[in-house]
Amino acid sequence: MIGLGVGIDYALFIVTRFRENYRGGASVPQATARAMDTAGRAVLFAGATVILALLGQLLLGVAFLDGLAVSSALAVLTTMLAALTVLPALLSRFGERIGQPSRRSRRQRAAAAPRPTVWLRWSHLIARHPWQGAIAGLAIMLTLAVPALSLRLGASDAGNDPTSLTTRNAYDLLAKGFGAGFSGPLQVVVSLPGTTDPRALPAITNALADTRDVASVSPPRLSPTGRTAVLNVFPRSSPQSAATTNLVLRLRESALPRVERATATTILVGGTSATQIDFTHVLSTKLPLFIAVVVILSALLLLVVFRSVVIPLQAAVMNLLSIGASLGTIVAVFQWGWLGSVFNVKGGPIEAFLPVILFAIVFGLSMDYEVFIISRIHEEWSRRRDPVAAVHHGVASTGRVITAAAAIMICVFLSFVFGDLRALKLFGLSLASAVFLDAFVVRSLLLPSVLQLLGARAWWMPQWLERRVPHIAIEHEKRPLTPALEQTP
Repeated sequence: MIGLGVGIDYALFIVTRFRENYRGGASVPQATARAMDTAGRAVLFAGATVILALLGQLLLGVAFLDGLAVSSALAVLTTMLAALTVLPALLSRFGERIGQPSRRSRRQRAAAAPRPTVWLRWSHLIARHPWQGAIAGLAIMLTLAVPALSLRLGASDAGNDPTSLTTRNAYDLLAKGFGAGFSGPLQVVVSLPGTTDPRALPAITNALADTRDVASVSPPRLSPTGRTAVLNVFPRSSPQSAATTNLVLRLRESALPRVERATATTILVGGTSATQIDFTHVLSTKLPLFIAVVVILSALLLLVVFRSVVIPLQAAVMNLLSIGASLGTIVAVFQWGWLGSVFNVKGGPIEAFLPVILFAIVFGLSMDYEVFIISRIHEEWSRRRDPVAAVHHGVASTGRVITAAAAIMICVFLSFVFGDLRALKLFGLSLASAVFLDAFVVRSLLLPSVLQLLGARAWWMPQWLERRVPHIAIEHEKRPLTPALEQTP
């Protein structure tokens, strides 16, 4: 899916620029070369940024995410290489057919001057009302992001499965017959030294049974050597409940350490529920480092390419807004239960791995859209030094292709919502909402409004930093590529 997403983006970016050049009077070789010298550079940089975001998962030190990080990064790399090699070859061969105007465009051109496009009119509207656009876009994103403040990570249990599945029916029967916590017992393992008091195990059993929120404790089972004992502790609450998480923490931090000291034993709490709690803790503690490293490195790349201090800052803030609003959406649906009947889900915790994967994928796709629109704006800014005209040109020329690419990805991601597995529904709705908000609210409304308000200040960079930052051009060079390609057709 990641390869499909970036492949659609990169192909649309390059083909759109090719058609602009071809319809502007360039020959197929000229249009192809100029498209690769502009959109191709943007694709190369955007692909590198996506790969960086995906490989950032290696910082988490979680084994199963390492394979995901490497495989998804390879998918983006091969897709990017195909866009930079195979696609221009296909354009050289079929460019005349691809570059032909549509029948509607030909009829309009023959009848009279072409009418302004929707995105041309939209860019004029943003230019006239930048404050209203900025306030409206920011209000939408912040409102949707508010529920994310209540995010509770964890692992959902079979009680969230659709009632048509046997896993849900079995869970309900067990919960009704033996209690909500019967499906997720805690395994308490006791290491017994050779000189242990024979009264140690009864004391441990009594201490566990007396702990708040413990429904029952099974009799201890001894290993053949008599050095290890195992007890099953059944919570009163379900495995996904916050009360179960609190029970595990209470056992580890207060209840069991006192018994350990009194009985001279070592007591550990394990089992499926405790493992999920530990996994959630690992991801939640390392997630800020992962986000910080990816955002900082991406900002540095934007700083070098666009030679601006403001552009990397706004990119980081707006990308985080997209991810925060997406998290807020799934918290409202999957944790609070809003519209639960529509998506056939019950309220519960958000899967611990979701924020990591969501951030890596959405940050990468957001950077695709960011680089494409900013490169067009920067290209016009470098040519005219008119910030208003630059934003107007960038939005008018990229709005259609960005929203078209996003619409395709939204349809793909939403297909996951119609499955039975809650984790897949979470994955699909979070990605679909993030892409929708990023393309239709952030890139189409908030970003152009903010750039209109900033004006020339958006491209400010201190002189001392300007001298030290290497020069990497992402927009079309003013010098000809080769004399042959720049000849008038």
